[in-house]
Amino acid sequence: MNEIKKSPVEALGYHFIPKDFLPKGKDEYYLRNQQNKNGIVYRKLSASEIESLVRNRNTSDDWNNILVSDAFTPELVMDCKFFGLVRIGKLEPYYLEFNNLRRPVGLYSSTIISSDFGDNVVIDNVNYISHYIIGNDVMIVNTNEVATTDHAKFGNGILKEGESDSIRIWMEVCNENGGRRIIPFDGMLPGDAYLWSRFRDDEFLQNRFKEFTAKKFDDRRGYYGTIGDRTVIKNCKIIKDVLIGSDAYLKGANKLKNLTINSSADAKSQIGEGCELVNGIVDYGCRIFYGVKAVRFIMSSHSQLKYGARLINSYLGNNSTISCCEVLNSLIFPAHEQHHNNSFLCASLVLGQSNMAAGATIGSNHNSRSADGEIIAGRGFWPGLSVSLKHNSKFASFCIITKGAYPSELNIPIPFSLISNNETNNELVIMPAYWFMYNMYALSRNSWKYIDRDKRIDKTQLLEFDFLAPDSVNEMVDSLRLFEKFAGKAYVQQIEKGKKYPEEKIIDIGKKILTSKKEVVDELEIIAEGFENNKRKTKLVKVSRAYHLFKELIAYYAVKQLLIFIEQNTLARFEKIQESLPSGSMTAQWVNVGGQLIKKDSLGKFIQQIHSNKIKSWEHVHQFYKTEGSNYGKDKLQHALAVLKKIHGIDLKKIDKKQFKHLLQQSIVTKEWMTKGIYDSRAKDYSNPFRKMVYDNMDEMNSVTGPLRGNSFIKQQTEALLSYKKQVAGLLKKI
Repeated sequence: MNEIKKSPVEALGYHFIPKDFLPKGKDEYYLRNQQNKNGIVYRKLSASEIESLVRNRNTSDDWNNILVSDAFTPELVMDCKFFGLVRIGKLEPYYLEFNNLRRPVGLYSSTIISSDFGDNVVIDNVNYISHYIIGNDVMIVNTNEVATTDHAKFGNGILKEGESDSIRIWMEVCNENGGRRIIPFDGMLPGDAYLWSRFRDDEFLQNRFKEFTAKKFDDRRGYYGTIGDRTVIKNCKIIKDVLIGSDAYLKGANKLKNLTINSSADAKSQIGEGCELVNGIVDYGCRIFYGVKAVRFIMSSHSQLKYGARLINSYLGNNSTISCCEVLNSLIFPAHEQHHNNSFLCASLVLGQSNMAAGATIGSNHNSRSADGEIIAGRGFWPGLSVSLKHNSKFASFCIITKGAYPSELNIPIPFSLISNNETNNELVIMPAYWFMYNMYALSRNSWKYIDRDKRIDKTQLLEFDFLAPDSVNEMVDSLRLFEKFAGKAYVQQIEKGKKYPEEKIIDIGKKILTSKKEVVDELEIIAEGFENNKRKTKLVKVSRAYHLFKELIAYYAVKQLLIFIEQNTLARFEKIQESLPSGSMTAQWVNVGGQLIKKDSLGKFIQQIHSNKIKSWEHVHQFYKTEGSNYGKDKLQHALAVLKKIHGIDLKKIDKKQFKHLLQQSIVTKEWMTKGIYDSRAKDYSNPFRKMVYDNMDEMNSVTGPLRGNSFIKQQTEALLSYKKQVAGLLKKI
C-alpha cells in the first residue's frame, strides 16, 4: 500500500528543512539567502497589487509572503497558485524569444512553491515549481515538474546530514563487480577518475580520495536548485534536484533527476527530446539529444550523447561523441568516438583518441566465473567492424583490430599494430607499424583533429594528442627488443635447426639479422609468445620493416623535441645547444593519467604526498596536474634524449657537429616520407576502381568527395614539411 501523507494545506511551501537539521538561530531560508546573489531588493506587495493579482485569478496562502522588486508589474502574473515565500524580480511588458519560441514576460498558469525569480522571466504552464532560484531572462514553458528536495545532492556522490552510506551514489567504472567504483563529483577530471579507479590495494589512498570529495561539498540540508540566466526549458516532464547553469537549453526531456548541468555563455549545454538522465554530472558545452538514457555517469566538457545512446556507470572524457549504442562500466579518456547502433563497450579503460566501429563488442565475453573482467586499451584504440573481444585484454597505443570474433584474451604490447584473426589458418596475425606503412593519412589527421576539436575552456590537464609521445615511444623501444627476441628464436629454430642458446644470445642474433639481413628475416616465420591466451600461433609479419621504421621514428621524435627546445630558448651555436641540453637523461616510464602523460616516478611521489598529508584536496590534485603540465616539455626532451641514446647510441651532449648535422638531415628524410605517406594513403581512395565505379566521371567524384589536390589537410601537411625544412636549414646554417 502506498503511504500517502496528509498535512495542513497552510504548511505547503514551509518547513523545507526538517526541524532536526535546522541550525540553532537559523530559519529555513538561510541557505537560500546565501545562494541568491541576484542583488534584487525585494519588498512586500501593495494593496493595489494584491487586488490586481486576485483579479487575474492568482491565489496565495499568504500575500505577505509574496515579495517583489520595485519594477514588478502585477498584470503580468495570471492564473498562478503561490505557496510559501516567493520572491519575484522585475516584470516588464516585453516578450522573450529563443529559437522561434515567443512568450510574454511574466508568470502564467503555474503552481509556484517557495521560489525566487530574477528579472523578466517567463514561467508559463509549469504545473509544479518548488524550491528553485531562477536567474534573469529565464524561460520555462510547458513543463510538468521543477522541484528540489531538502537533501538534494545534484549528482554528487555525497551524503547529507542524517543519511547512511548505503544510499550513496557510486560510479562503477572499469569493472562490473564494483571493485573500481568511484564517487562522482562536479569538477571531476579524467585524471581524478583514473587515479581513484587504480591503486585499489592502497586503502589509505582510497579513503583520502573519499575525504577530498566530502570536504569539497556541504552536507547541510536545505540547498535550493538553481537555474542560471538566459536558460530556456520547454516541454519537459520531470526536473528534480537539478542545478542548471546559464544559457542552457532543455527541450522535451522526459526525466532529469539528481544532476548538475554546467553551462555558460561560452560553453552552452543542451539536452533534447526524450532524454532521461539520472544521477550524473553534465559538464560545460555538452549536447545530449534524441532518446538518450544515462544513469550514474559523468560527461566531461564538450562531449555528446545522441540518438538513443546508453551511458551507464561510466565516465566520458572531453570532446567525445557517443551515438546509438551502449556503454557500461567504462572509464573513457578524452577524444572518443562511437557512432553505431550495434556497438557495445563494457568494463573497459579506454585511454583516449579511440574509435569504435559498427558491431564492435568490446568486453562482452567473460572468461572468468564472474562478471569481473576488464579491458585496457591504449591511446588510438580502433576496433574494426564486428570485432568481439574477451576479458581480460590489453592493447598498446594505436592498435587497429580487423573484423572477427577473437576467441581468447589478448595482450598486444606492440603499438601501431594491425591485429587480425586468421580463421583459415587458425592463427593470430600482428602487423607492427601498420599505420606508418599503409595509413599515415588517418594517423596524422586524427592527431591534428583532436587538437583542432579540443574546445575545453578549463585546460587544467595538458592532453597529449601526438602519436609520437613518451608512452607510444616507450612501447616502440620495448617492441624493438621483442622483435630481436622473436626474430632470433625463429632464426635459430629454422636456420640453425634448433641450437640451444641463452636468451641474451638469441636476442643478439635477432638484432644482427634485423640490422643487416633483411632478406633472411623476411623468409622467417616469426612467432610471438604471450600475446594470446591460446595454443595457436601468433605470427608477426613485416618485422624487418617495422624494426627499422620504429628506430627511425624514435630518432625523429628526439629531433622534434630538440628543435622545440632550440626554438624556445633561441639557441643557435652548436656548442651553446650542447651546453644547454639537460644531463642525466633516463628512459622514464610514463602513465596516461586521464589523457595527460605523467612520469611514473612523479606520480609515485605525488601519491606519497597524499599519504603524508601534503596533498589535502582535489584542488591540490589539480595543481599537481598543472605543475606536471608546465614541466612536460622539459621532461619530454629528457625522455627523447634518453631513448635516442638507448636505441641509436647517440649522446647529443657528446656528438660532434658532423653527426649533429646528419641527425637533422635524416629527420627531414623521415618527415618527407611521412608527408608522402599521408598523400599516398589518401590517393589510393581516388585510384581504387571500386570506389570510382559509383561515379560517371572523375569530375562527379571530385564534386562528391572533394578533389585530392584540394584536400585541406594534405595541403596543411605539405606546408608543414616546407616549414620544417626551412627551420632545419636555418639551424644548419647557424651552427
